Amino acid sequence: MSARILIIEDDESLRRGLCDNLAAQGWDVRAASDGEEGLQLAFDWRADLILLDIMLPGVNGYEICRALRQEKIDTPILMLTAKGQTDDVVMGLQLGADDYMVKPFALRELLARVQVMLRRTHVGSTRFTFGQDGLLDTSARRLTLAGKAVNLTPKEFDLLSVLLQNAGRALSREQLIGKVWGHGLLVTHRSVDRCVKTLRAKLGPASSADFVSVRGVGYRWDGDVQDET
Repeated sequence: MSARILIIEDDESLRRGLCDNLAAQGWDVRAASDGEEGLQLAFDWRADLILLDIMLPGVNGYEICRALRQEKIDTPILMLTAKGQTDDVVMGLQLGADDYMVKPFALRELLARVQVMLRRTHVGSTRFTFGQDGLLDTSARRLTLAGKAVNLTPKEFDLLSVLLQNAGRALSREQLIGKVWGHGLLVTHRSVDRCVKTLRAKLGPASSADFVSVRGVGYRWDGDVQDET
């Protein structure tokens, strides 16, 4: 499954160039030309990485970054700034951006930054082994335990995939809603808990023992996970 990259940039020539070059790498790319459209796309389309311009019409990049982090959306953000001043960079990082680049920048450097950030989030990983005998193949959308196929609903599959990709990290119910259901849908914490319950039952006692509840937060996968990409 190719990585999803959202570009929020008002400069038409730069936006078009980024779209063409990122798509040429095999990534799924969408773009917005203003802050309001970009923010809505960030909520509705679960991107794996956001390239975010600071100076945007309507809603600026700082406001977008702040809004996403307030909603517990932890999609990596690479901020694009024409200023390059220390205060602007610091503000972006304090609001939750993960990295920044100063315009004009070399395409090769941007592509290298994007690849590094995607690797950090395991984007592109297709096979995960876990527990004693679990194998999750995200490309084929297949789960096997001890060599036997286990039928999961689409949400159960996506939930397990997110947990394995973030093994050892506690994820809030809000984060899971954003990653599995999407913020454009009306989903409650109870929906998450019901999905967790049915997934645990299908995993069985041995595998679900690594699937722990984090009081007051959400859930975490505690077991060892190997990325076989």
